[in-house]
Amino acid sequence: MYALVDCNNFYASCERVFNPSLQQKPVAILSNNDGCVISMSDEAKALQLPFGAPIFKWEAFCKTNNIAVLSSNYPLYGDMSSRVMNILHQFSPDIEVYSIDEAFLQFKGFENYNFTNYATAIRSKVLQWTGIPTCVGIAPTKALSKVANKIARFNIEKTGGICVIDTEEKRIKALKWTPLKKVWGIGWRLQKRLENIGCKTAWDFTQLSDEYVLKTFSITELHLKKDLEGIAKLTLEDHNKSKKAIATTRSFEFTYTNIEDIKERISTFAASCAEKLRKQQSSCHMVIVLLRSDRHKKDTIQHKVSKTIVFSHPTNSSLSICNAAVKTVESMFKKGVRYKRAGVIVTGLVPTDNHQLNLFSKENPKHKPLMSAIDHLNTRFKADKIKLGNQDLNRTWKMRQERLSPKYTTNINDIITVT
Repeated sequence: MYALVDCNNFYASCERVFNPSLQQKPVAILSNNDGCVISMSDEAKALQLPFGAPIFKWEAFCKTNNIAVLSSNYPLYGDMSSRVMNILHQFSPDIEVYSIDEAFLQFKGFENYNFTNYATAIRSKVLQWTGIPTCVGIAPTKALSKVANKIARFNIEKTGGICVIDTEEKRIKALKWTPLKKVWGIGWRLQKRLENIGCKTAWDFTQLSDEYVLKTFSITELHLKKDLEGIAKLTLEDHNKSKKAIATTRSFEFTYTNIEDIKERISTFAASCAEKLRKQQSSCHMVIVLLRSDRHKKDTIQHKVSKTIVFSHPTNSSLSICNAAVKTVESMFKKGVRYKRAGVIVTGLVPTDNHQLNLFSKENPKHKPLMSAIDHLNTRFKADKIKLGNQDLNRTWKMRQERLSPKYTTNINDIITVT
């Protein structure tokens, strides 16, 4: 059996743990740079505040309806997520942390357990130890546990935040209740294709023949179908394994028209990617540089461009990656455009200690010990004290967070004091 444990309205719930005045009140959390609504409480959803709503357009609506609007407090959310996941490890050694607010648990050797009681114990301990409410869906497969979780979340007063699919009758009933758009693994494109052949629910999808699904779609959709049928095809994944690509993309605090400002930002993003490469002991063959104007300012010149640089040999040197990225920006930049967002992606990753060498070119041998020394110093002093010359030495990237709550659990100066 598998369980999906999902934290309810996680960002808003984290804020409520340390600010009880927000309980039972509508709460909305904003994205980077206080841009759009990315999370909200049930009370805010009931007021029909849309996800992704640009706050500058919905500011008056929020004030009229007394919606508490807060900046994303990622240090707080990350720490609370870690606490929740540590608790879940007590209930099963087999766990896949799927996202910041949800995790899959696999129960091996739990045949004689009462899963309703076990799910109740999970919810109770997480709530008691962290203050975060959760919903738990338990079923024979990962895909079905997702369905069970959505049923548990749909009407918490009726379900108690728990749904266990442990019989064929419950499986069929659950799939007939679940529309295609609610099925984990079915995106909007696949949804449209399935709707065109008459599929409206998860149950309709499982009634297609295996041969038809494999021929018309792919093995991925076939595995999803079998999982929904109760035949486990999707197993727990190790999200700690090396990534296939690493990206650093950011919106600027302000729009930039000066290429020197953009080059400094690109250099910083590239250095961040290079550092992440070294942490997972990988090197990259390619770097992709992204640059985009402010798409919300329709009355200004729009420009969106990306370019790829291919290295003759794999590298994880900040010097090599930053130099290539900055030179690329020079060819991408257009005068008169107000740029709002940029990014660097490193891909074509290979292990640093095991890759194909090039007969005619290689990394400068001085780079490796230099990067090692920089990483050591930055780790020791817990900050990016050592930077490249084309980075702003007095600047660290900082989001616009005008509505930020205190970092209650990660900053000693923000710890709650009781008087």
